[in-house]
Amino acid sequence: MSQSDPVIEAEYLAQLPLYLLLDARGTSTDRNDLIDGAVIVPVEGWVDAARRDATSFDNVDYWGEEFAKLGLSSQTMAVVFDDGLMTEAARVWFILQFFGAKALVLNGGTASLATERASIPVPTPQNTMPFQASYNAGPVGLVDRHTLKDNLDTTTIFDARTQAEFKGKDLKSNARGGHLPGAKLLPHSDLLKSGNLRSPSDSREMLSAIGFQTGDHLVTHCDGGGRAALAAIAAVRAGYEDVDVYYLSFSDWAKNESCPVK
Repeated sequence: MSQSDPVIEAEYLAQLPLYLLLDARGTSTDRNDLIDGAVIVPVEGWVDAARRDATSFDNVDYWGEEFAKLGLSSQTMAVVFDDGLMTEAARVWFILQFFGAKALVLNGGTASLATERASIPVPTPQNTMPFQASYNAGPVGLVDRHTLKDNLDTTTIFDARTQAEFKGKDLKSNARGGHLPGAKLLPHSDLLKSGNLRSPSDSREMLSAIGFQTGDHLVTHCDGGGRAALAAIAAVRAGYEDVDVYYLSFSDWAKNESCPVK
């Protein structure tokens, strides 16, 4: 595992001195399917909060309080998992790292945990300090609609949606369909193989094949944030160092008529 790799395999969990296992499957997870020692992330609430002006990512205090509810400390590594689709784990990872938390995504989700059943260290409060959230403190940044619109000509856009969405055949709940000018499509499902994120070398080869270069400023997006976060993880694993996420994504872009759509 590289120090810059945002993904961890279950077999390496035991090498972490202290970590907090976060379950990103949502608050509706079947209680019979809970993982011992894991803390459930209220993903549904986080999705809604990110879209509201009062609790958007600009509200650092709100998100700091959310992290405190999880028991996150400044010394703890957050290890996030989901059901293996990887998108919700990636979403939670993006939010955590954006505010400066140390976070990793568990490759393979619950299936990998079931295989390894690694022991889960319990945080020791006397040796930890409360986590202090800071805006835009992580390796992957955030882009809003206005900034992206103003910089379309100098931004390489990584569209992680499906081909049907890209072509405007699947509108989701949007009034308009299609894609951002100049965007390159690499569906998030192609980044996965048998429920695991592809290796850094495979990801690098796939991104290179559609025209991305390692020095590019990449901005990932999907329709609502999760797939965009997963695309950012794949880009970071592939060696791209200038990666941002347009978290509100195409649903935010399409509703503004001044934003061009192909």
